[in-house]
Order: sequence, then structure tokens, then C-alpha cells
Amino acid sequence: MTRASDITRHGFGLCRKPPAACALPTGTGIRSEPEYEGLPDGGAGGSGTIRRGVGAALSGLKTLIHNPQLLWFALMVGLVLAGHFAAQWALIFASVNRVPDLIGSPVVTFMVELPTVFCLAFLLAGLTLSLSSEKDDPVSFFHGLSRAKKYLRPLTGWSVAMALAGTLLFNAGGNYGSPGLSWSLWSPLWQFLYNVLSQFPFNWTLNPVVFVSSPPDGGVTPLMVMYPSALIYSLIFLAINALLFCLTLFVVPLIVIERKRLKEAVSGSFALMRKCWGEVAACVLGLGIVLFAALLTFLLFGVTGISQVLLVHGITSISSPRPGDAWIAAGILYDIALSGFAFIVATVGGIAILDLYTSAKNRQVAESAENTGGIR
Repeated sequence: MTRASDITRHGFGLCRKPPAACALPTGTGIRSEPEYEGLPDGGAGGSGTIRRGVGAALSGLKTLIHNPQLLWFALMVGLVLAGHFAAQWALIFASVNRVPDLIGSPVVTFMVELPTVFCLAFLLAGLTLSLSSEKDDPVSFFHGLSRAKKYLRPLTGWSVAMALAGTLLFNAGGNYGSPGLSWSLWSPLWQFLYNVLSQFPFNWTLNPVVFVSSPPDGGVTPLMVMYPSALIYSLIFLAINALLFCLTLFVVPLIVIERKRLKEAVSGSFALMRKCWGEVAACVLGLGIVLFAALLTFLLFGVTGISQVLLVHGITSISSPRPGDAWIAAGILYDIALSGFAFIVATVGGIAILDLYTSAKNRQVAESAENTGGIR
């Protein structure tokens, strides 16, 4: 079985004939799709680039179907994000109770970001190692996590850098995304998420305020009032982290497959990205469109006649009657299904990273061999 480290040695000019640019086996037992194997490079654009990017996503889906134990990755990613949401909720609740604004503190933001990013990086390392096994069949996901422990040091260093970058991006927006303030970098995203979460089924299934009767003074408990804001903050951080992971897509494969040092992995990732950024963009955009289309299915609940549930100055305003229990139950099931689908899409994207890395590495090796042959 040919490994990435073995193929890389062809680039040192040990033979005149350039090696064939074939996909590196990942141990999944599934051959890469023909639509992006052996096609001409065609630059960064063109239909070939789109086919290779979409093909990587389809190959990731096929791998997941044949190896359902990889769904543990989806479940554990969900648990990590749930922990991040709980931390955001606790921070906002503390701020409401006359504690200094913790959300606006870069130090606190970094302390919340670091464990989240590290857990995601460690899970991605485990997924990569389970797929890149030298055996005919992929090792289990948990065995991949066990193997990832050897790379804790570089993964921690990379997580620190990512958390610092995420903290800077979040705080660079100013006003911390609050729609009630004049302007913020994150206000458009905040407003979009707020409008979506104000619609049925999210308003009656995710916001606990609407499940309780308001006290005589018209107020509700601060813990419930802060729930929507905490969820929106978590989704904004999720968007930031997704952006950072896409910009440094091949750092984890280079660390755990080629055993690169952190500095070498970062520079190597950017070098590989230059060779396949079109495929990466097509893959990410394709998965994003699928996920956004799934989100838009909430509009089908418009037949219920439920419009919005708003919270203004501590008073809950419901613009239409309470839906029946059957509709609320259907909404809860929809929330669970949508969340599960999002985590499955994330898993497909994680698998596709290895396919994109393989394609970019083969292209780099082929170009290196051609250059060496030309010098001779």
C-alpha cells in the first residue's frame, strides 16, 4: 500500500519518469470517484475543478455510508458545540446579574474558544487517522482518537493560534453583534439568525420562554431571557471557526499523516491550498448549499399560521395563537433532524478533507517530479 510519505519521495528526483497522479488510498476500501481522478488541472476554475470539488464531497458521503461507525464523529462534534453553547449561556447569565460584561472580554472569549477549537481539531485528527489506516479496512474512529494522542502538542499549538484568531475576529466586529447597537461586523448575521429563530418551529421549541407563564409583573427569569442570545452567539462562533478551519484545511492531515511540525504543517497547508483552492471552494460551497437548503425547509411550517414569538423589554409577545401539542412535537423532531443532518454534513466535510489533501498532494508530487526531470 502506497502511503503519502512514500509517494512524496518521488519528488526528490530519484527517477526520470514522473509518477502517475493517482489518488492516495485512505484505507476506506473505496476508490476515489473518476470525475476528479486524473483530470487535467485546468487552473483554479472551470467545470473540472467544480467536478473534483463536488466529487470529493460525494466520495465523503459514500465513505460514510459504507462506514457508519464514523457517525461517532458527528455525535461528538454535537457534544462539543453543546458545551460551547452552555458556556455562552452561563456568560450571558452572569453579565445580566451585574457582573462585568464577560462577552466583551477578549480574555474570556479566548478561554471559551480554546477548548472548543482544540476538541474539534482533536476529533478531526482522529477521523483522519481512522481513514488513513495502512490496513485494508479503516480502523475504528475511537482507535483513531487513541492514535491522535501522540500529536497533542502540535494540535494544542494550532488550537491556540486558531483560538487567538477567532477571538480577534469576534472582537474586531465591535458591539459584539448586538442588533440594538448602531453597527457591528456581525450585525447582519445576528439579525438573520434572530429572524430565523423567531419563526416557527424554532420559536416554540428552542426558546423556553414561551413554555412558561409570565409572572404577574410580566417578566421572565433572566436565565430564559438569555437563551436566544446564547444560541446566536454560539452560531456566530461556529461560523468563525468554520471559516478558520477552511483557511487552514490541511494542517491536521500534515500533522498526523506526514508528522510535520506545526510551522511546517501551516506553511505546507497554504502551499497545498494554492494548488486546489478551487476544489476546496466547490466542496465547501456545495455542502453549504445543501445545509442551507435543509434549513429553508422550516418554511413548510408556515401552514400552521404561527408567525413570530418576540421578546421585548422582558415581555414575551406572541403574534398568533399557541400551536397545538402535535405541531410542537413535530417542531421538536424537526429541530433534532436538522441538527443531526448538519452534523452529518460536517462529517462528510471532514472525510472530504482527506480526499482533497490526497488530490493536492498528488498534484504537488507530479509537478515536483516534472520539474526535476526538466532540470536533468
